[in-house]
Amino acid sequence: MKNIKYLLLRRTTQIGLMFLYFAANAYGWNILSGTFGTSYIFGVIPLADPYTTVQVLATGFVLGADVLLGAAIITLFYFVIGGRAFCAWVCPINMVTDLANWLRRRFNLDKEEVNYRFLRRSARYWIMAVGIIVSALIGVAAFEAVSPITIMQRGIVFGFGMGASVVLAIFLFDLFGVKNGWCGYVCPLGAAYSIIGSQSLVRVKHDHEACTNCMDCKVVCPENHVLHMVNKESVSVTDGECTNCGRCVDVCNDNALEFGIRLFTKERKTESKDEALVK
Repeated sequence: MKNIKYLLLRRTTQIGLMFLYFAANAYGWNILSGTFGTSYIFGVIPLADPYTTVQVLATGFVLGADVLLGAAIITLFYFVIGGRAFCAWVCPINMVTDLANWLRRRFNLDKEEVNYRFLRRSARYWIMAVGIIVSALIGVAAFEAVSPITIMQRGIVFGFGMGASVVLAIFLFDLFGVKNGWCGYVCPLGAAYSIIGSQSLVRVKHDHEACTNCMDCKVVCPENHVLHMVNKESVSVTDGECTNCGRCVDVCNDNALEFGIRLFTKERKTESKDEALVK
């Protein structure tokens, strides 16, 4: 049986956060209140989503110091520690897309492997940029107004209406359409956190000596291009598009993958070696 330690930790974190948002509205708790766009811890410590903040600033709206401080806190956390962990550990849509992709594997719905690398590397970044431009043109935070993440959070806290159809559409898109479609190709928030967390310290580390090349890690990884080093060299996963979800660690029966601290010196040596080979 596969280990599910990180899966359980992620689900506990996601459900726990959503419960705290719900409890703030239903019971008046102030442990965590607000939305993913702007929140407060104990009604004092501000938190704000950096991408939402940039969109609002693009509209020309003057933000308060607390919102700017909240955006700085979140940016600093993911820049130094979290990487793109928001997508796997916080975002409620992740539970929907994970279910869809589990069903794809369970019922063998995956067709021939299609190379979506161009889309994966670029589409969501273009959408991210367009979201900022449109925000500036129409005077409204464009993606925040239609964000499935916000729709799902509000649905959980206040009850689902027509917004449920948006969540269902994403589920069906990932299930019958493109594998890891929403998170891997479309979501601009994932693109923003990929950029913010590209130099973060906490990384999955690969042990080449222990690896038996079973490739179970690549089957479950939602961004499996980040595992290019598997069975090749002992280095950390340094690609900013890694969500630090820990799925690869959970399924690795060889204990060849584990979380650790990024070793920049090792990365520089590897990069120098690659450059020398090219020359």
